[in-house]
Amino acid sequence: MEVSAATTLLTAIPWFFWSFVTVSWIAGIIGFGYGWILVLVWILSGAVVFIHPVEDWIARYLFRLRKPTLVEDQRIASVWPQLSSRAGVEAGKYSVWIQESEDANATPTPGHVVAVTTWSLYNLPAAHLEGVLAHDLSHHLGGRTWLSLLSFWYSIPARCALIGVRALVRLMKAVPAVGCLVVGFLTLGYLGILLAVLTFDDSLTLPLLFLTPFVAPPILAWLGRREVMQADRRAAAMGYGPTIVQVLYGWQVQHQNMLGREANRRSQLMSSTPSLGDRVRALEGLAPLA
Repeated sequence: MEVSAATTLLTAIPWFFWSFVTVSWIAGIIGFGYGWILVLVWILSGAVVFIHPVEDWIARYLFRLRKPTLVEDQRIASVWPQLSSRAGVEAGKYSVWIQESEDANATPTPGHVVAVTTWSLYNLPAAHLEGVLAHDLSHHLGGRTWLSLLSFWYSIPARCALIGVRALVRLMKAVPAVGCLVVGFLTLGYLGILLAVLTFDDSLTLPLLFLTPFVAPPILAWLGRREVMQADRRAAAMGYGPTIVQVLYGWQVQHQNMLGREANRRSQLMSSTPSLGDRVRALEGLAPLA
């Protein structure tokens, strides 16, 4: 198994487990007489990701991407065939969608949809745009195309639950009395389940999975940073290393203020994106840059 595919599988485990817990909890509310049908339907629903329109739906509504306009498509088409040839993939295997973003690289997407940001599309010359697309395409190489799509599909219930948790945190900040009451109730329920699992389960697997909300975030963030660096290495192996370094330097010059605010807002430990300095140093260390 490719390292990229193994990383995808590793990150999928906690997401799948908590999605299963979320769906099972909803099934329990429905009633165990019929609730198991919901769990079974959810498990079998993974087959729908092999239907092409489902990929488009995920790209459009979950990743907030859009299809390129005629002019944008012409710009992409001017560099995509050469990139596909250098990557060793068929030009029609992947489709390029647009992410409205001021970042150099788009959010990695699962399946056969490759995203490119509007900043890269409108600000970079053709050679640099090809380098950026090489990085974005590299997230899909290494045998992870279908695995990444399945992993994301089965993570949707857990991601919805996470959105709910974040909403509760905002509620707690906005209305402390109500927020603390709700969060306290849910925390007691969670600790009760965790205590029961620790007491009655003979193995350590299930207790460790229930502890993943506390230990998984920094690990998943580290794996995310590692995947970005790995995509850089794949793109560099195609010959795009110097081009990506030039793009990163150019982006850094234009976004100095945003970089300062970002550094103050979140810790690098919890960031799934490596710093520009780390990416540049890694690329410069692969081979001498012309």
